[in-house]
Amino acid sequence: MEYTHDVARAVCFEVCGRDGAARAGLLRTPHGVVETPVFMPVGTAGSVKALAPDDLHSLKVGILLGNTYHLHLRPGDELIARRGGLHAFSAWDKPILTDSGGFQAFSLAALSRVGEDGVTFRSHLDGSKRLFTPEKVMSIQAALGSDIMMVLDECLPYGASRDVTCASVERTTRWALRCLEAAPREQRKGRLLFAVTQGGFFPDRRAASVEQLTARDFDGFALGGLSVGESRAEMYDLVQFTTPLLPEDKPRYLMGVGTPQDIVTGIAAGLDMFDCVLPTRNARNGTLFTSQGKINIKRREFAEDDGPLDPDCSCYTCRTFSRAYLRHLFKAGEILSFRLNSLHNLAYYLNLARGAREAILQGRFTAFRARIAEIYGRNASESG
Repeated sequence: MEYTHDVARAVCFEVCGRDGAARAGLLRTPHGVVETPVFMPVGTAGSVKALAPDDLHSLKVGILLGNTYHLHLRPGDELIARRGGLHAFSAWDKPILTDSGGFQAFSLAALSRVGEDGVTFRSHLDGSKRLFTPEKVMSIQAALGSDIMMVLDECLPYGASRDVTCASVERTTRWALRCLEAAPREQRKGRLLFAVTQGGFFPDRRAASVEQLTARDFDGFALGGLSVGESRAEMYDLVQFTTPLLPEDKPRYLMGVGTPQDIVTGIAAGLDMFDCVLPTRNARNGTLFTSQGKINIKRREFAEDDGPLDPDCSCYTCRTFSRAYLRHLFKAGEILSFRLNSLHNLAYYLNLARGAREAILQGRFTAFRARIAEIYGRNASESG
């Protein structure tokens, strides 16, 4: 499908089909149209670990996620801009979403301080002092040439008090409005700007955050501040409470959450976009996702197993190699193990989202969701 962006165009998302609250859509960006629901592989430093762009093309990846914090620190957003932006620099010709660095401020809390201006932090690389303001993160993401930019938000740890959460919601809204002022639509060259709703684990604060942000002209909305130590039941409750409050005609993005069960539960609630490091991180640890459940390829039982990793998967790894060989590579510490395992795990996640989309369009999403719950609901103890 061809798409020529119009700077003045306000409609970037179209819902093509529904099955209950689950929906299939089209998200238009300057570098192409993304079919949703979609899983976005994480390319923290401008690459998906162990994989090259031709690998990603073979998997039919529709959109990648890049990391504002890490790319700003190394090699530097200005250096990337001088080389034509992140697409040219990394030889990736499809859409890229970049986060704002807010989550890194949370995860590296010992090195950071949040104030009204923004987040002051010390680089984990050299200890240099930096300040991320809303205006700065917009400038960085513009230099990277992101198709979808995220506003700066404050992500709180699990257990934050109500008073702290209330103040954080108000600050996140103020920061989001500053991002909107720093990157007005007419200056974005078709790039999209998403707001991040917060509110901790207080439903009324979640609702307040949504109300404040959806009153302004953002192109999409994300649920932030989840998978920070809460139980899966708590996370699901907040997802199911918050998602229906978001606009029907805008894309909805669940940030950094990602077991197969998490993703299908999010789709069932009406979410469209997902990212997580889990598939590639687990691949490097020898844990593989299959249509039959998780497999730990390190186990002795696979030493003489000549069958494919997943008989229902058509990825290069499953078409070509046996479980015995994959186990051998992992046990021998071969770099090829990381590549082959990552190829398969990403294939599983991408096909999970595609399968959900197909099921929605065919009116059989309930059965699709039940199947994933049967396979993965019983051991959904990981988060990413």
